[in-house]
Amino acid sequence: MKLIWKRMWKKKSLKMELKAAKKTNLKKNLTSTDLAALGIGAVLGTGIFVSTGVGAHMAGPAVVLSFIVAAITSGLCALTYAELATMFPVAGSTYTYSYIAFGEIIAWIIGWDLMLEYLVSSAAVASGWSGTFVGLLSSAGLDLPKVISVGPSAGGIIDLPAVLIVGLVTWILFIGIKESAKLNNVIVLIKIGVIVLFIVLGVFHISVANYRPFSPFGWKGVMAGASIMFFAYIGFDAVSTAAEETINPKRDVPRGLAICLGVVIVLYVAVAIVITGMVPFKEISQNNAIPDALKQFGINWGAALVGTGAVIGMISTLLVMLYGQIRVFMVMSRDGLLPKVFSKVHPVHKTPTLCTIITGSIAAIMTGLLPLEEIIKLCNIGTLFAFILVSIGVIVLRKTMPDAERKFRCPWVPFIPILTIVACVYLMTALPLETWIRFIIWLSLGLAIYFLYGRHHSILQHSKPRQYSDAN
Repeated sequence: MKLIWKRMWKKKSLKMELKAAKKTNLKKNLTSTDLAALGIGAVLGTGIFVSTGVGAHMAGPAVVLSFIVAAITSGLCALTYAELATMFPVAGSTYTYSYIAFGEIIAWIIGWDLMLEYLVSSAAVASGWSGTFVGLLSSAGLDLPKVISVGPSAGGIIDLPAVLIVGLVTWILFIGIKESAKLNNVIVLIKIGVIVLFIVLGVFHISVANYRPFSPFGWKGVMAGASIMFFAYIGFDAVSTAAEETINPKRDVPRGLAICLGVVIVLYVAVAIVITGMVPFKEISQNNAIPDALKQFGINWGAALVGTGAVIGMISTLLVMLYGQIRVFMVMSRDGLLPKVFSKVHPVHKTPTLCTIITGSIAAIMTGLLPLEEIIKLCNIGTLFAFILVSIGVIVLRKTMPDAERKFRCPWVPFIPILTIVACVYLMTALPLETWIRFIIWLSLGLAIYFLYGRHHSILQHSKPRQYSDAN
């Protein structure tokens, strides 16, 4: 029993991780611009187009503060991510960092948690895309039958548009990451363009009276809004999952993260100020907030243009979410914790074939059948948990690997990581009890899989003691 316990905490060396990455032979062709666009593509999507209205109803005009609180938490997390990503320029993000910092059992837990984050995020984004797309068709006089346009929870059988968009994005990812990045860069420009258009059109219709009362539900409302609006920032960590496919990861990953969050924070705060100034917060649409605000002022052409941009823009968010899931899936398979067949790379496209197909299929089933509201909460708790482990990892590795090269160093360690942990825990406490219960059930299922399969097939567990040591 003692031996089993010891093996569960066995750590992977950096040399072993780099050796495994070299064998996988992924293409290295992404730049800091690609990474910034990848992050913006992930972050700037469903959160701003769909959930802004939800946050406004919870916090009132003070949803601006909700965005800022969530932004501060995300910014602190980005500092810790940047340090670890430059130390370990390989695929897998938090999973890989945890394997080196804490050992196999924690790595498995965080890997399983990341699967929840990315899969659930993909389902939420696809569902949000479908709602916006169906709304656009309806405004053009084309009404899809309810039975094929919404899931069972809304009275339909399957959300077919959501399933189809997941299938399309999965095919794009199968073709190759560089091709995917090019498409993403174009979509990001469109997405930023329509948001700027909304800000420019809306700023002339702001009424100061709509800001009173500014915080009708007090600080509790602000934090409740922040716990939901945190969803709007989810995805920037996908930048670190692309480290193995980046030309100069030690330079480009921190730069990409900084550009991504800087652009997103400015746009989010500006949108929140404009929309709560245009429309009394109780009248803001919870499903189609930004286009609806323009419609209320008779700016129908602007609403149609912004709605179209949102439909296009959310495709890039979905692309990055699925990309992150596929890469984590691949690395866990490469380590033997999941069947090895999942880490095989296509000989032409140089992408993980079966891993991509399975991920896309599961995401399609989830988005076709599950409701959106609870998905967002579950996604948030999983992401915050991952951020906590990353922050702890920075502190631990400063002690266990003090001489390791760090092209970017998180400032004021351990103060910044501890502050990040406190902020994440604070946001987690604002989530309802049922979300916590579902999260615990998911983690329990993951642990069962680890003990039944992963522990017995782990490459690390079956390696010779010094086979992959950093000293070799």
